[in-house]
Amino acid sequence: MKKRLKNFDFTLMFTPLALSVFGVVMVYSASIVMAVYEGLSSNYYLIKQIQWLVMGTALLFFTAFIPYQKYQKVIKLIVIGMLLLLIFVFPFGEERNFAKSWYDLKIFSFQPAEVAKLGLIMYLASVYSKKLSYIHDFAKAVIPPLVITSVTILLIVLQPDIGTASIIFLIALSVIVSSGIRLRHLFVLGAVGALFIAFAIPNMVTDERVARFTGAYEPFSDPSDGGYHLIQSYLAIGSGGLTGEGLGDSVQKLGYLSHPHTDFILAVIAEELGLIGVAITVGALAVIVLRGLYIARKCEDAFGSLLAIGISFMIGIQAFINIGSMSGVLPITGVTLPFVSYGGSSLLILMISMGILNNIAMQVKSKEHTHTKTRTEVQNSSEESVFSINERRGSKAWVK
Repeated sequence: MKKRLKNFDFTLMFTPLALSVFGVVMVYSASIVMAVYEGLSSNYYLIKQIQWLVMGTALLFFTAFIPYQKYQKVIKLIVIGMLLLLIFVFPFGEERNFAKSWYDLKIFSFQPAEVAKLGLIMYLASVYSKKLSYIHDFAKAVIPPLVITSVTILLIVLQPDIGTASIIFLIALSVIVSSGIRLRHLFVLGAVGALFIAFAIPNMVTDERVARFTGAYEPFSDPSDGGYHLIQSYLAIGSGGLTGEGLGDSVQKLGYLSHPHTDFILAVIAEELGLIGVAITVGALAVIVLRGLYIARKCEDAFGSLLAIGISFMIGIQAFINIGSMSGVLPITGVTLPFVSYGGSSLLILMISMGILNNIAMQVKSKEHTHTKTRTEVQNSSEESVFSINERRGSKAWVK
């Protein structure tokens, strides 16, 4: 046990935990007025998020000590389970925010699309690590992953949850590109993706989505409807300045900012803690992503390396989309900020992902220590041999 803890990657353990604890504080600050308005206890969202954080922390440590190679052995079950969860959400799921994407189990609710993010990363990492010998074979290396990825994205688009579907598409692309697939095969995948988007967009266009899209780029042309949420976000960011109005002193969370505890929590951070608070939050996320990519580069096992790449991009892409939505760079999609926003499903999957990433890091460190020890032993052995030879030569010279 001590050996394992010695190899633990404390950057990948403490940074997500610190960010999540900070998230609990900001969720409470952002949701206290909203909770009272909804007829709930003022600390309702705080208690819920603390419960998710405790469970998530336990899962982080639990998965950190499970060898990541075991997931590859049960990858078929993971894929089947993932697809069944996405299929059964249509007859048995609950509709929230105009999307049928939740299971309500009374004790808790969860979003199967969050499970699909990690499940698809595992599947693609497994496929491309096993098929490195025929990575350039279109029929074997492209078609099966394309089918599974397309079905997964289609099921999420039909809910409809465009934000999560976009994240999964970009995650899949990052893993596939990192696997070393041929460029022409990548173009084929791009063409299929373009056709899929061309098919999906006409079927998914609604007045609300058009308003969100136009509102992202011309918010002041429709300040009372399409551009309203973004304008409120701008006001929150502008009010915060460098150091913020003070923790708990946001005005925009008082019914002006939509979903202040989830989609727009970074706007609340900007208003209360200023540019400094935003910089620390984004910086912590960047540390997690960069550390994950560093572990991926160091890992000699193809499955572990691709798994680390997928998890790192999952966090990075989700953070980028959330920040882009809040700042008007991208349309508002309902994507939350990793580790910080309120939400159980997202936090649990992120913590499990951190546990897996920690296990990869632990194995990388263990191998590095073994290699260093072996090199030291060989070097010492060589030095002893040279010393013995010189000693014998010296003895012979003395006899003469």
